[in-house]
Amino acid sequence: MKSVFLRNAIVLGILSAIGPFAIDMYLPAFPTIARDLGADIGAVQMSLMSFFLAVAMCQILYGPISDRVGRKPPIYFGLTLFIIGGIGCSFATSAEALVVLRFVQGIGACASMVITRAIIRDLHTGHEAARLMATTMLVFSISPLLAPLAGSLLTEFFSWRVIFWALALIGLGGLAVAAFLLPETRTVEARQASMGQRGVGQVARTYFSLLKDWRFLGLVFVGGLGQASFFAYLAGSSVVFIEHFGLSPSAYSLVFATNAIAFIGGAQFNSFLMRRFGAERVVRTAITIFAVLTTLLLIMTLAGVDNGFVLWGMLFGAFGCLGLVIPSTAVLALEAHGANAGTASALMGTLQLCTGATVIVLVIAFFDGTPMSMVAAIAGCGLTAVTLSWTLLKRRRSYP
Repeated sequence: MKSVFLRNAIVLGILSAIGPFAIDMYLPAFPTIARDLGADIGAVQMSLMSFFLAVAMCQILYGPISDRVGRKPPIYFGLTLFIIGGIGCSFATSAEALVVLRFVQGIGACASMVITRAIIRDLHTGHEAARLMATTMLVFSISPLLAPLAGSLLTEFFSWRVIFWALALIGLGGLAVAAFLLPETRTVEARQASMGQRGVGQVARTYFSLLKDWRFLGLVFVGGLGQASFFAYLAGSSVVFIEHFGLSPSAYSLVFATNAIAFIGGAQFNSFLMRRFGAERVVRTAITIFAVLTTLLLIMTLAGVDNGFVLWGMLFGAFGCLGLVIPSTAVLALEAHGANAGTASALMGTLQLCTGATVIVLVIAFFDGTPMSMVAAIAGCGLTAVTLSWTLLKRRRSYP
């Protein structure tokens, strides 16, 4: 049983990391891409937003499809499109072309990102689901740890275009993993029930019922605002640390990796803390600490503190808290929706990534080369999330 659990965690971690790898790997190359394409930084940052937008929009389709036909076929389709989009990005000759091709790549990436959550719900509930989610995230951590460093090295010794060829190879590896190591977790009976009962109208009714579930929405947006704060960091950090604070791309990769370590490290305590204190208490406490730290960072920034070490240190502590918030809210949101796990996971992902894309647009719109817009967006997400967590979430049972 332990070997099966570990295999599932590794496979799901690899598949869920492919999309984030496509994000993190090219962040250190933003300034180089802008110079090579003759565009400003904002135009290149829009390629990040287009990727998020594609993932957000297409999850709404992948989820119900995976409930009807099984989890694996949509993953095959998505990874194939991801490979095609990556190859296309390597030939981009303008920022506009890169934005469009990243959108295509995002359509492909979102399949494995949304369906892996549904697979976890197929296999487990409660603290076992949280344990699998945390173990999956431990494997997933290879993305924020290695991707920026790999991207900076490829940019330094070859070209930023090689990054997208590397991503295409990663997508090909993901196809092999899905084909040979991923079990089909959607049972034949469940698929037949979905095929027999769900036309477009029924799917729409399922989405509408989820949108009326305030507990579900509260959990989705608490986790989504936590994710959005990290997206704000993705949008602004490379330029802030490389251009504003003068770090090399390799040094920035190390800064990025340490903040990712804080997030992944926090996630590993999830299952234990959920059993000991209850999942919602963990969420409320962690998001409160996150909001306090990020608000303090905003106050310091407004007061004129402009120091890379301060920024890094405060975000290190804050992102450690997100490691407790994001997995817990995902498990709690899907707990009561096992029969529609793909659909519920898709709606959750769509709402969360639309929130993240909105935050990215705001960071880009107000970006002035300093940390201000990034820090303000992160603090705003924290304050909104903590308000939701204490007003919309009601105390429920602790996991046994």
